[in-house]
Amino acid sequence: MTAAGTARDRVTLTGVRGTGFHGVFEHERRDGQEFVVDVELAVDLGPAGRSDDLADTVNYGEVGAAALARIEGEPYDLVERLAEVVAEDALAHPEVDEVTVTVHKPQAPVGVPFSDVTVRVVRRREPVPVVVAVGANLPLGAASPADTVASAVEALSHHPAVHGVRASRLVGTDPVGGPEQPRYVNAVVLARTSLSPVSLLRELHALEAAFDRVREVRWGARTLDLDLVQYGDPASGTDVVSDRPHLGLPHPRAHERGFVLVPWLDADPDAVLRHDGAVVRVADLAAGLDTSDVTDLAEKGMA
Repeated sequence: MTAAGTARDRVTLTGVRGTGFHGVFEHERRDGQEFVVDVELAVDLGPAGRSDDLADTVNYGEVGAAALARIEGEPYDLVERLAEVVAEDALAHPEVDEVTVTVHKPQAPVGVPFSDVTVRVVRRREPVPVVVAVGANLPLGAASPADTVASAVEALSHHPAVHGVRASRLVGTDPVGGPEQPRYVNAVVLARTSLSPVSLLRELHALEAAFDRVREVRWGARTLDLDLVQYGDPASGTDVVSDRPHLGLPHPRAHERGFVLVPWLDADPDAVLRHDGAVVRVADLAAGLDTSDVTDLAEKGMA
């Protein structure tokens, strides 16, 4: 897994300008003046560089439109507040790890000759809770699938951008879909991270690769499988919802998978999941499934 930190790649949008009514003086609120906003986004551009697909990068047209809407929208007393809300909008994009926003107010009532007044803010994501499903059903050298799952949990706990790792007990489950294959060993990990959803998913894929994960057969056997199930907290409305091809959040099939729900409940009996737009208790979802194939490996002396 790569070291923690902001993505080295940058997308910079310079000179978004419009008329706003921000300021503390009556004439500023009445007459308005020009504001100019620059937005610099820290984004991992590697996937887009390889795929040439807009879905793999941030849409800077949307970022610019949001910045202009803030300039021309609700008036604020301070440009510091304007910069803050522009930054919040940019961080809502799941690809963005960090944003730098510079607001120019070239007609500010300063009272002395000047060419420009700028306010610059740098904002990173606040740590949020995440849920990761871990599974394996192929040995890796001398390591059994249970060993691999335990090692993957240990690797996540040592990642510098992933904190507070808490894992469920290991469970054994039947494979779902795909060709005939061995039973799985599964667990669920709860943690907190300030990585963006896209950056966290990249780190999970890197960890899979470190355990020789091969993607050849859909739903086929694998040495390690890491699924990002949930990013953020549905109970507080801070969870990310995405239906992008490479970023489905919450995981689109988590609500119907006993091998996710049962260990998740073991790690957090009060867990909730957003499903069909509603926040639902994981316990209620699990109760509606046949989970008879899910076995506690600790009770069988296998974990």
